[in-house]
Amino acid sequence: MARKIVRYPKIRIRQIRSVIGSTEKQRAVLKSLGLKKMNQEVVKDANPAIQGMIRAIPHLLEVKEES
Repeated sequence: MARKIVRYPKIRIRQIRSVIGSTEKQRAVLKSLGLKKMNQEVVKDANPAIQGMIRAIPHLLEVKEES
């Protein structure tokens, strides 16, 4: 049986708060998303792994759907 290819929508993720005072786990999530500085933006697929990372640190991020 052939695998079904799933297309996830793109989302734009922006770091809006500093990592000062955050835990090491939260810093690791930001690093894995590819964010290093405040106001930096990355575009990622909205797959379940990325959505879980966003759910872990919603207070540090701003998320918009890419059109």
